Amino acid sequence: MSAKDVILGRVRAALASGVEAPVVPRDYRRGEAKVDLDLLVERLTDYKAVVHRASSVSLAISDILPRGAVVVPPGLPMAWLPPDLEAIVDEGLVPAQIAAADGVVTGAAVAVVETGTIVLDGSPDQGRRIISLLPDLHICVLRPAQVVASVPEAVARLDPTRPLTWISGPSATSDIELNRVEGVHGPRNLHVILLGEAGP
Repeated sequence: MSAKDVILGRVRAALASGVEAPVVPRDYRRGEAKVDLDLLVERLTDYKAVVHRASSVSLAISDILPRGAVVVPPGLPMAWLPPDLEAIVDEGLVPAQIAAADGVVTGAAVAVVETGTIVLDGSPDQGRRIISLLPDLHICVLRPAQVVASVPEAVARLDPTRPLTWISGPSATSDIELNRVEGVHGPRNLHVILLGEAGP
């Protein structure tokens, strides 16, 4: 008799006595808590993202990237882009074209104050996951109504069947000696435009 047989035999014996698994409580922090935008900015900044609180997306992008070419998802509002910026709409761009751009501009699905995390879900204003990972600069536009206080609130808003990308600052990793390296798995530079209530 193998060890596997012994273990499975013990499991079967335990289940034969009619033992039922206890109910797991699922009511933890389900209520919507107050959203603290200043704390979100603090958390994003702590992760080395650059936050721009603005009422105009176009002016904020102009400050970040005055000229050049950016990849944009097909559903991004073109009014967000300043006139001196070339928009390369992702309609099946190959990786080399995406990587060659000066940056990418996307919207967001939700942001979490508690963790300083932004989530993209592949919606028309966010596009394919690849466009937010290859360029060295990611400019993400976030509306206050998209911000929630906790992770359970964010999960409740998201569709688990969509391709979810959870972003907590620019891409970074550390080796065994704790040397931090940025840009290994995504953009080295993350700029978040947090719109005011009057923003477009």
